[in-house]
Amino acid sequence: MTTSPPAESRSIAGRLAASAAIGLARLVTGVRGNWLGCLPAREARIYFANHNSHGDFILVLTVFPAALRATARPVAARDYWEASAARRFFARSVFDAVLIDREAVTRSVDPIGQMSGALESGSSLILFPEGTRNTTDQPLLPFKSGLYWLARRQPGIDLVPVWIENLNRVMPKGEFLPVPFLCTVTFGAPLRLAAGEERQAFLDRSRDALLALRPREGDEA
Repeated sequence: MTTSPPAESRSIAGRLAASAAIGLARLVTGVRGNWLGCLPAREARIYFANHNSHGDFILVLTVFPAALRATARPVAARDYWEASAARRFFARSVFDAVLIDREAVTRSVDPIGQMSGALESGSSLILFPEGTRNTTDQPLLPFKSGLYWLARRQPGIDLVPVWIENLNRVMPKGEFLPVPFLCTVTFGAPLRLAAGEERQAFLDRSRDALLALRPREGDEA
């Protein structure tokens, strides 16, 4: 299995590109982080978020403190992020992504094992349990099973729900230039898989915890 270099050993070009991407995200979105259910910590965690844009994980990284950002790794689709040299550079050298194969029939590496190994090495993960970008009118797509199997593999790891608000307005589908728009990233209370909890019950509970962070109509972003 090919792995990306840890943050401290990334190339100068990769580190400069990461700083530029974080700076641009702050400039365009004015993003702020709301740590409502927990505080940032260096311990390994699973941050699971709603997914509306390929830039979602960048916004989450942007509101992390620098020490946490250095050890956090987004989980991303290999087929998308390795489709070009530029995407591959950003996924591997800039953001140290855990790249997984989404198609079970073609994958040669267990994605749960990949993510579990990253957690065991001390990294936190940013993942999107919907499995793909949500381009519907629904607030969330049904969750895939991966979050449950990862929680079973790592029962001592906290899972933190993260609601990303307004990034889909910054980068509407089909647009090439960002539209300035205030964004928020809200962190809820950590949860864990309960003893004997069934797969669908856990996925429903996790999904409900994420939806609970969604701003209500009339709330400020």
